[in-house]
Amino acid sequence: MGSKSKAALLMLLAVLGIALAGGTAHADGAPSGTDIQVAQTLGARELTVLIRRVDVTPSPLRVDVVTHQGTAPGTLHLAVAADGVVTSRGDVVLGAEPGVYAGNLRVDKPGPWMLSLDDGSGTTATIPFIVPARVVPPWEKATYGGFVAAGVFLLLALVVGVKARRTAYALIPAGGVVAALAVAVTGALLSASTPPPPAPGSQLDPTFDNVTDPYANAQLSTVDYSRPPVNLSVENERGELTLSLTDGATGRPVDDLLIHDNALVHLVLVSPSGRMSHLHPVRVGPGAYRVGVADPEAGTYTVAAELVRRGGGVQLVRSTVDLTGTAAPAPEPPGAGPRTIDGTPVDLTITPGTPTTITAHFKTQDLQPWLGMLGHLIVAGPITGPVGESAAKAPTWAHVHAMIPPVAGQLDRPDETVAAYGPDVGFTYTFAAPGRYRIWLQAERGYRVLTIPAVVDVPTTGAGR
Repeated sequence: MGSKSKAALLMLLAVLGIALAGGTAHADGAPSGTDIQVAQTLGARELTVLIRRVDVTPSPLRVDVVTHQGTAPGTLHLAVAADGVVTSRGDVVLGAEPGVYAGNLRVDKPGPWMLSLDDGSGTTATIPFIVPARVVPPWEKATYGGFVAAGVFLLLALVVGVKARRTAYALIPAGGVVAALAVAVTGALLSASTPPPPAPGSQLDPTFDNVTDPYANAQLSTVDYSRPPVNLSVENERGELTLSLTDGATGRPVDDLLIHDNALVHLVLVSPSGRMSHLHPVRVGPGAYRVGVADPEAGTYTVAAELVRRGGGVQLVRSTVDLTGTAAPAPEPPGAGPRTIDGTPVDLTITPGTPTTITAHFKTQDLQPWLGMLGHLIVAGPITGPVGESAAKAPTWAHVHAMIPPVAGQLDRPDETVAAYGPDVGFTYTFAAPGRYRIWLQAERGYRVLTIPAVVDVPTTGAGR
């Protein structure tokens, strides 16, 4: 081989090494999935179901169930199904003490799945979830395919340059090296600027095809970002509420809800006297959710459902329902000041202003996250007349969060097993109009959700008291 050919090959080797290093840095990868937390009010039990991340298939699927204070012991029958076919079953035995109870199932392919929970009471809850696939983007295929082809052409150029009588023949495979490198470098550069396809399950209605190959099927399934709000109808049958969610345009059952703040539906019930319940109805079918109301008051309840529809964003729908029961009315709550909630001392402070700061001082540092947050604040008002009726028509209805303090290097959000927060849970909120507001603060301690009701009178100046 002549000196010129050797120099050209050495230069190609150097370029190949640089391109390989750059290509690795810019190549995109597929999502690896994450744990899914879903709150479920199943019968008399308030549960948090944790579906653990699955990275490859076939694989075991771990399902942890978190119980709260007062949860009755028993057995939950679990099953997972794909395309309506049950592929694995298992049981979770719940003890008398609150905590985490584990179950094990199995999934054998990526795509949309359905987890069902049956406590033997006749209601079976279903939770949709996605098992992700390892997807290689087209530009990543082009990048590494180009590098491989460049390596093959380079070896071929070496062989031709050594054995051929005329070293000029080596320029033919050398041209292949240059072309392959051009493809690889172009793919690497595109990987940094080309957006990924819409994510099945969060942006697209998931199917097995678009989960396993989202790039090939993205153009076949688009998101309608103008999906109309849902219509809510509530039926009461002996203290069990059935929620029917239908599309505002077609009237069809809404079957495209997303898990939002660790629940498919956040349901807030306000009794005639102002007792608030934050529940999480279980999915029993497309657009159908069910939840029981323990020991209700007699009278009209406000029903407020917060949900997220795929392509429709966060939606709040309100209604009323009449219940019969014998529970005593709740007393009028105080404003700011100390009190005891379920044996936990707490001091509520309300700092007037625009915005208003509301802080619950729990005087303890063992609070747990609930629904992915350190605390929740429900605001309804201005209230005039019986709370259960007027809350449904109140101009303001807000759900405010106290976020979990970030920890350096911690990517996953802590679940309810972490009891290391407090003593203060603070909220900042601007009241839009003067009047009397009902507020309810919630935080979790010792696997018990503590609810602090209070009254805030907002004067015409806009300050809270």
